[in-house]
Amino acid sequence: MDNKKTGLLELHFAVLLFGGTALFSKLIPLSAIDITLLRCLVAATVLALIVKLSKQRLSLNAKKDYFIAIGLGIIVSLHWVTYFASMQLSSVAIGMIAFFTYPVMTVLVEPIVTKTRLKLADVISGILVLIGVSLLIPEASLGNDVTLGIAIGILSAALFTARNLLHKRYFTAYSGKQAMFYQTSVAVFFLAPWLNVELSSIEQNVWWLIILLGVVFTAAPHALFTSALRLLSAKTVGLVSCLQPFYGAMLALLLLNEELALKTVVGGTLVVATALFETQQNHKSNRVKKSA
Repeated sequence: MDNKKTGLLELHFAVLLFGGTALFSKLIPLSAIDITLLRCLVAATVLALIVKLSKQRLSLNAKKDYFIAIGLGIIVSLHWVTYFASMQLSSVAIGMIAFFTYPVMTVLVEPIVTKTRLKLADVISGILVLIGVSLLIPEASLGNDVTLGIAIGILSAALFTARNLLHKRYFTAYSGKQAMFYQTSVAVFFLAPWLNVELSSIEQNVWWLIILLGVVFTAAPHALFTSALRLLSAKTVGLVSCLQPFYGAMLALLLLNEELALKTVVGGTLVVATALFETQQNHKSNRVKKSA
């Protein structure tokens, strides 16, 4: 099997696992904070082993990088808490669609950070995403759990956008495994004061779910994703990543019997199609810049 096929298999498997992460918001009977903290505890341990086995250093290159890692870890921990909370309030499909507004957020915010001009096509994309999300909303009141879940999902997307832009600017010298080790480790310490559950009271089957989430659905997909990045173009990685809401919704349908309403399908299609368009346009723009 050639490198490209291997990379595609790794990438699709990683994106499938990322999509499957959302199921644990329903499978694990704990709060979003508890799920995130315990997931990060397991993932940080496994990622440390992966980094060591790959003969990379765990230490960072400069003292200032530790402060950057702390900042990124706090943002990631808040992103994951809101990600799980969104799905606990609404559904896996709706929570993932709300979260997947982040590719469009990125193209709208990045010009402000890089001080470049905002394109009309990006503004239109933003409007389409708003229409797609509005189709998911049952009523214009945060007193409704689904509406609140969508709002929290959009907040999760904003946090993820901030993390990606900051990581790209300040932390690209490190591999995905190193970066995620620090971010998950920081999340454990940051969220520890808000742990709501006695560890001794967690049942054995719940612990197995937490370990499964931390190892198979957190550490493993990040390692696979990093490996795929080395073998495939950034455009391919970006486009395949847009399948995450589809994978998540299908897994929820098959394993949790979550039904998909027509409005959810239409709204989700608008959001994901716009994310696909923006991802493709972004890579075209980058290619033009490099050839200029």
